[in-house]
Formats: sequence, structure tokens, C-alpha cells
Amino acid sequence: MRKIKIAPFMPTEVGVNEISANRAEITAYPFESGYAVTLAHPLRRLILGSSIGYAPISVKIEGAAHEFDNIRGMHEDVAVFIINLKNIRFKIKDESDRVELKYSFSGHKEVTAQDLNNDQIEVVNGDLPLATLNEDAELNFTVVISKGIGYVPSEDLRDDVATDAIALDAFFTPVRKANYKIDPVLVEDNPNFEKIIFDIETDGQIGPVEAFTNALEVMHKQLSVFNGVLDVDISTAPIKKSSDDSELKPFLQTVDSLGLSARSFNSLDRAGMKYLGELVLMSENEIKNIKNLGKKSLDEINECLVENGFGSDYELAENIRINLIKKIEQLKV
Repeated sequence: MRKIKIAPFMPTEVGVNEISANRAEITAYPFESGYAVTLAHPLRRLILGSSIGYAPISVKIEGAAHEFDNIRGMHEDVAVFIINLKNIRFKIKDESDRVELKYSFSGHKEVTAQDLNNDQIEVVNGDLPLATLNEDAELNFTVVISKGIGYVPSEDLRDDVATDAIALDAFFTPVRKANYKIDPVLVEDNPNFEKIIFDIETDGQIGPVEAFTNALEVMHKQLSVFNGVLDVDISTAPIKKSSDDSELKPFLQTVDSLGLSARSFNSLDRAGMKYLGELVLMSENEIKNIKNLGKKSLDEINECLVENGFGSDYELAENIRINLIKKIEQLKV
């Protein structure tokens, strides 16, 4: 017999299973039917969108005037060097929001990410290649590392970097994966309760549990705007509609800034694809049907989508989908 309730059931159990240093499962239960997804979905979005990370925002290379230049004795072009630099994941050791680092390498050397470690920063993925130098090479550069959230394109950073430096697209998000599933759980012979199981993986800049707790803190702060709701006449309160499309910025990365191979880029370019958001809007089958796109290129594009937080499990909200379509149409006019 169904009992009359005057309040929803309060979950009582929470657990953390640390699978590895950078991956953890967080569970919570039991929730009333429907409550689990109500909490899990916005938390997932906050984990992906509000986790603090670090990224290079500018680089100044001695002897290079722009990203299409080259350095004597360095095997890689400056453009490839910049792509390698953007792939390196940093951690600032103290509480600073930004640090400026100067490096100098010369002679025959395979420069890797771990060569950038110093007293101010720590490199998380030290095995990544950065540059290959010949005997007569001399590589001197200055890089600025900043703390931030989400994605900020280089165009928005030009006022924040030195005039003689190259502004870089900054992908701060340290979360590689944030998924959840909802399983049924039995409570007092009632099978209609639910358990949330989060699966969170980071790149090592922060831990998965820290990313989760940060998202909880952000959610709490955002909801605090309603603390004074009882003091407001809701029926007459003005509703402000923001025209700010900052939520679209992660989707508006240009295809040529994604670091794709020439084959993959050319296939997308010939198909008229200019923005990452165009790929996000497409189904997997639609991407497969892009002309002259082979399996290797398809795998590379799918991997790029995952790295940018838009894997196969990504759910694009309908309002964002509509705004994104309009924005891309405007940009491509």
C-alpha cells in the first residue's frame, strides 16, 4: 500500500571508489524516482564546465615573428611547436593565477614536456614531445601559464598578452571524462529508488574527487541567488534575458586550431566545416559520410571531440543547439 509522504526521501549513503590517481567512481543513494537524474545531469555539466585547470595562453619565441615561422635548427615548424606546447598539461605549484616562464635549449636534443619542470610549475604529462633540435640549434622562448575554466580562444586573449607574443587558444578544463549512470536500488521492499554512479577522470592537474567537490561548491553558490527569493514579488520581478553567447565559445573553436592532421583537416575543409560545433551537431553516421574521410581520420576526429569534452555520450541541450546553429549560420555568412 502506498504511503502518504510530506517530504521526499533523503539519501543517506555516499561512497568514493578511487580506481586510479586520476579516475574515481562516486556513488550516492537512495533517491526518490526522478530525483537522481535531476541532480546528476547539472552536476555533470558543472564538472565538465567549471573545473579549474591551467593552460599556456601565450608564447614568445626568439627569432619567430608569428606561428607560421620556423626556427633554425629545429625540426618542427613553429606551428607544430605551438600545438605540442598546448598539449602539455601544467600545474602551478603556489596559489598564483599566472606565471611567466623562460626556457633556453641548445645543441642536439629531444626536448620533452618534462624538461619544462621547474620551481614554479609541474608538468603532468612529461613524456610528450615538444621539439627536436639539431647540433647548431638554439631555442629560447617565454611561455605564460594561466589558471582558468573552460575554453578561451586566442582572439579573446590578445589584450592579456604581450604585443610581441603569440596568443594561444587556452583549453583549461582538466576533466577528460564525466559520466553517470542511474541504477535501481531497493528500499524497504520498494524497487523504485535510484542510485547515482559518477565516473570521473581527469588529466592529473586536479584529482577526480576535487573536480566533483568543486562542482558541488559551484552549484551551491549558483543556487544561493535564490536565498532572498521570499523578499521578491515574483509576479512583478523583471526577467532579464542575456544576449551573452559565452556558453557557445567551446563550440566555436575553428577546425584549423584543433591540431588535426593535414588529411583530416583537408577533408573537413573541403566539406565546408569551419567550427568544432558543426561536428558536435552531427551524428556519428553523418560524420562518417563526410566525403573522402577515411577510418583513420574518423578516429582522429572522434578522439578530438572526446578531448574537447564532446564524446559520444555528450548531450547537447536543445536551447544551446538552437543558439549554436544560429551562431554558426551568422559566422559563415
